[in-house]
Amino acid sequence: MTQSDGTTGNGMMTPGAGTLPNVAGLDAAHVAMVRLAAAIAGAGEPAVREALAQALGAVPHEWVEEVILQSYLFAGFPRTLNAAREWRRLSGRAAPVTDEGERFDRAAQWSAAGEATCRVVYGATYERLRHNIRALHPALDAWMIVEGYGKVLSRPQLDLRRRELCIVAACAAAGQDRQLHAHLHGALHAGASVEEVIGTLAAVTDYMAPGNPARYRLLLERVVHQDVH
Repeated sequence: MTQSDGTTGNGMMTPGAGTLPNVAGLDAAHVAMVRLAAAIAGAGEPAVREALAQALGAVPHEWVEEVILQSYLFAGFPRTLNAAREWRRLSGRAAPVTDEGERFDRAAQWSAAGEATCRVVYGATYERLRHNIRALHPALDAWMIVEGYGKVLSRPQLDLRRRELCIVAACAAAGQDRQLHAHLHGALHAGASVEEVIGTLAAVTDYMAPGNPARYRLLLERVVHQDVH
């Protein structure tokens, strides 16, 4: 049922944007989410506007905002700020007055939550990851846990399975092979089905560089084999 503000009862805008592609393994909301993540990470502003317009009709508003917020970890502040600005314009939604992300006195809680979330994503390779990142720079290790996995990816407004599917889409669109490899594992570790991950890659094929769709499908096959064995 449509409310007086133009949304449905679950907080989604009524349809009106361009048609979303049909993708096996994903419903319309998930297709819109992963395409938005991919557009922010790897496409120009017209594509981001189109992806946001499609998300208006398919995705709860809170989820859209979380996809935009987490994009700064994978696409940087400029792309994230541009997407947030366009989202405010298209949706007509004002930003919240306050947010837990402002509470830097919660750094210890973010650290603990970040360690737990990162362990889920990396599984048996978690300790090796921490060693390798610290060898690059101890600040990067701390920021990865507290800022990335704690402050951002442990936010309760969107579950880790959906976050990881969006990260897979962002990494695939940006051509970040190493991070894609890790987050293909991460999506499966966070509870995504193989079909959902296949669907995520299929949904964002048009954002990938030529040749990458086939390469990434083979990469996923290796990841699935590794996780099973």
